[in-house]
Amino acid sequence: MSEQLTESVTVPDKLAKMATENEWPLDKLESMLQLFSPFQVQILLDRKMTAAQAERLLSGERPDENAPLYTPEQEEYIDNLKAGKYNLRWLQDQEPTWGVRSSLSSRGLTLMDINKAYAGEPEDVAPTDSMAPRGAVLDPEYPGMGYTMNSKYELWADNVAPLYEEAVSRQWSVTRDIPWQDLKPLPNDLERAQCEFCTFLTEVEMIASDFPAKWLWRMNQHYHEVKMFLCTQAMDESRHLEVFRKRALANGGGLLHARAETELGLANILHAPSYIQGSFLMHVVGEGLVLDIFRAGEFLAQNKVEKEMYRLCMQDEARHVSYGTMHLKYFLENHPDREKAERELHAVAEIAERGFTGFLCNSFIIEPLAVLAGGGIKHIDKGMEAVKIVWKRITDEYLNRCDLAGLDRRSRIVLPAEAPY
Repeated sequence: MSEQLTESVTVPDKLAKMATENEWPLDKLESMLQLFSPFQVQILLDRKMTAAQAERLLSGERPDENAPLYTPEQEEYIDNLKAGKYNLRWLQDQEPTWGVRSSLSSRGLTLMDINKAYAGEPEDVAPTDSMAPRGAVLDPEYPGMGYTMNSKYELWADNVAPLYEEAVSRQWSVTRDIPWQDLKPLPNDLERAQCEFCTFLTEVEMIASDFPAKWLWRMNQHYHEVKMFLCTQAMDESRHLEVFRKRALANGGGLLHARAETELGLANILHAPSYIQGSFLMHVVGEGLVLDIFRAGEFLAQNKVEKEMYRLCMQDEARHVSYGTMHLKYFLENHPDREKAERELHAVAEIAERGFTGFLCNSFIIEPLAVLAGGGIKHIDKGMEAVKIVWKRITDEYLNRCDLAGLDRRSRIVLPAEAPY
């Protein structure tokens, strides 16, 4: 229970008790909590700061020289150190894995090697809401981190550890690893088509950084492998934004038109009300679509620069899609009410499939693609035949991912198998 002082400030019971012991009026505590977090205020109360000293801190004056820097326990420890007395409690803790050595794989010391030897697989429900490493000894009292995703099924995928290892071993540099020196002028129609395409990709790629960042702090630290992998995804996507922006600007063209329709699709991902909905929309639907576009981009590349940038982005994107697909599979297989979960995801999928048309019937996407496929504006009709193949591939691959995850969309999909144009 907590005492509610105003609509915007809630005083935790623990802080209220500490404030009373320190002879702080509750209105003083409320003033502090309007500016600081409960954890910041606890630091002051732990050190027995007086209400007058707290008032001085709030006023912005120079620090009170008499305000305590150390807690009573720290003062006692300092006195013991001066007397040559050491605590050494850390030497007495009993560690169940002490003396266990991890074997090395051919690649070095991987997360899988460490998990096998030490921490093991994470539990279905995280035992604490702390940032203590899985397998460590934790004090009985600690400030909770407020995680909201504390069950394994909410975020886990069985391939997440090897995907992380692959991600960190295959990082690349846009500045160094793309052969920019080979970029030559293109006919105006081809350059404009590539620049429009790169404008679209520059616009959409960073959503796969922003969405995980929104949820990372909510994920329990017990499942650190997922958080580590999503951090690599954020880095991958910042690199993708960089490479497509650079390509648009590097060859005499420039950034062209960004569509409101595309923005709606991105907002649909970023503002998804749950992680599983957003992950499905981003990893399974959105990044799956972009992965097929990267494949087309590599095939239609006009030079080594474009071929290499699409190839490298494709290897990154494939990891993200793989995690999302296997996360969906784990979520469905381990959800306490699978029938309910499937109903919700089928509804999300239907909306997403209708939203597909915002990309697959967008003239600022399919026409530049057709120009590149046809070799110029004069052959756009020929290029549209290739676009139709891309449509079919996108829908086929999407259904394959759903099949792998155990979500049957084949009998429900609202998208036609063949392009309507």
